[in-house]
Amino acid sequence: MMLSSRLSRRCYCTSVHQPWLFLGLGNPGDKYKGTRHNIGFEMIDVFAESVGIQMNLLNFKAIMGQGFVGDLPVILAKPQTYMNLSGESSGPLAAYYKLPLNRVLVVHDDTQLPCGVLRLQEKGGHGCHNGLKSVMHHFRGNKEFARLRIGIGKPPGQMDPKAFLLQKFSMLARQRIDGALAEGVEALKLVLSKDFGESWRLFNVEQKYKHLRQHTTIGS
Repeated sequence: MMLSSRLSRRCYCTSVHQPWLFLGLGNPGDKYKGTRHNIGFEMIDVFAESVGIQMNLLNFKAIMGQGFVGDLPVILAKPQTYMNLSGESSGPLAAYYKLPLNRVLVVHDDTQLPCGVLRLQEKGGHGCHNGLKSVMHHFRGNKEFARLRIGIGKPPGQMDPKAFLLQKFSMLARQRIDGALAEGVEALKLVLSKDFGESWRLFNVEQKYKHLRQHTTIGS
């Protein structure tokens, strides 16, 4: 894939709607492809393909894509700074487009959610997630941005959390994650079409019950 450094605000200036910036967190390079910590990258790639946005730009230390979903302008980005420095890319990128943080959404892995369970969140802390810590730092400590949290489950037993994050999914977990990515596309489209409120809450409730149904099926 050929990457261009040409980045333009021009196509968005004539739009009635303010752009959304979707940031997926992860680590660059083949070594980390398919690992739990890179699920943010995967979500951005799956969404980009589903809406026909090419990830063919390289700027602000990120692989990016620009386009429209319907008449809504969207910027997609995967910071290439390594996870713990994600803010070095996301901070300047949001500033370049002069975006308020209520038009920014960060997609990231979450060990506090069961594998394959999603949660939309209007704002919040970093939850000891180093990528989020960096993003918040470069947003001057502001946490008023949305998140799509993708559950990867907790490390089993006494396993080192860092090793768990950099490990690839098991076959069963991969199946759940693939299903979650498809649902994540719909979640991101929901963000574009609906403000935070009842629709987001209902999505989260459905995700909670999905997890309960999975446990019931396994136990039956």
